[in-house]
Amino acid sequence: MYQDPGFLKGLTGEVVTVKDSVYDEARQEWNRAINKFPLVIVYCERKKDVVNAICWARKHHVSIRIRSGGHHYEGYSTGDLVLVIDISRLNELKLDKQRNMLKIEAGAKNTEVYDLIGSNGYVFPGGTCPTVGVSGFTLGGGWGFSSRLYGLGCDSLIELELVDYQGRLIRANKYCNSDLFWACGGAGGGNFGVIVSMTFQLPEPTNCPVTLVRFYYVGTTSEKQAQVMNVWQNWLPGLDKRMTIVVSFYNAEGEGLGIFATGFFYGSSARAREILQPFAEVEGFRVELETSSFLEAVKKVEETYPPSEKFKSTGRFVQRRYSPSELKHIADLVQEPAAGSVYAAVSFYAMGGEIRCVGKRETAFFYRDARYIMGIQSVWTEDSAAEENREWVRGRFEYIKSITEGSYVNFPINKLRNYECEYFGENAKRLDKVNKKYDPYNVFRFPQGLR
Repeated sequence: MYQDPGFLKGLTGEVVTVKDSVYDEARQEWNRAINKFPLVIVYCERKKDVVNAICWARKHHVSIRIRSGGHHYEGYSTGDLVLVIDISRLNELKLDKQRNMLKIEAGAKNTEVYDLIGSNGYVFPGGTCPTVGVSGFTLGGGWGFSSRLYGLGCDSLIELELVDYQGRLIRANKYCNSDLFWACGGAGGGNFGVIVSMTFQLPEPTNCPVTLVRFYYVGTTSEKQAQVMNVWQNWLPGLDKRMTIVVSFYNAEGEGLGIFATGFFYGSSARAREILQPFAEVEGFRVELETSSFLEAVKKVEETYPPSEKFKSTGRFVQRRYSPSELKHIADLVQEPAAGSVYAAVSFYAMGGEIRCVGKRETAFFYRDARYIMGIQSVWTEDSAAEENREWVRGRFEYIKSITEGSYVNFPINKLRNYECEYFGENAKRLDKVNKKYDPYNVFRFPQGLR
């Protein structure tokens, strides 16, 4: 195939195949536990490169994957013997201060957006990891440390441009191709076509300080983990919407059991301390509060992320309170990590606030009324430990699934039965209709894609 000099004819941008010295690095995802071997990787630098890649893939009957930041938990932005359309170099940003709007090309990453808007006095309800692609984050809904105050990532989206299966550029907003725009507010990742630009309505510039909240406990046991989980579920319903945090109940190599929380409070450290008082009543509580600009707070969070990891991770939506025995069972999930695990955790991501103010059917993101997301993960370093760690997560996921309702598509898990309903709830049927309209030949198919 590669010996045919005409095989790659029609592709533009930087084209990478297995013959190229950069192939091994180019095929990597952020999750280095994903080990796939694409046929061709195309780094698109213009919208025309995307059009050409789609037309080439259809001509040669090659499956397409779409990659922005390469952070898909299960690696669905790559695959074996596929064409990877990598849009990471389509990353131009335009800030309209007159209308408080931001237009980005769809390859832009969190850190690039934060640098621009933060240096101009704005905030942006993006994700936490600096190298996550904003488009992938947004198209799956998008949870971050500003979500309870400013909504999910998709709630700020006001327009997008997409290249469809025929290579046509389609504009979508509330008034034009509104069904496609609706679908991309929670179910757009990998479906319908290749997003090439997005426009966001930013909150008004504000001088409000951002307090970076971090707390932890000295001397943790499984009983204390369950106790803090109970504090969490009693505290969250009345939480000031200016605070969004995630609490992790973990078991780390060399450290053992622990509890750690981090997030943002849009206000003073004194008020943040008052809000956290219920946690302070559990013995061993320690808190660190640092007030700064939004951009400075974001940078401190970004510093905590490694350049890559090997992991299995997923998340479900919590709709109710749990009994003491259920909380104990949740805490017990991390008492015995898999062999080779360096970090295993159950994490609670706060929802509510402005997330709940949008109706379940106003966007494709259905689980608006969830109290929080419960995630489970395991991280390892040696390839020999991969399968055992994956099975560890999968086995414990079955219990979490039994006490929750719906899976978060940005925290996906493979082999999920009836995945369209699990990810999109009662919006699944409408999404299938939208998909048939905009991708009638299922050109943009991938594991767990809309069918």
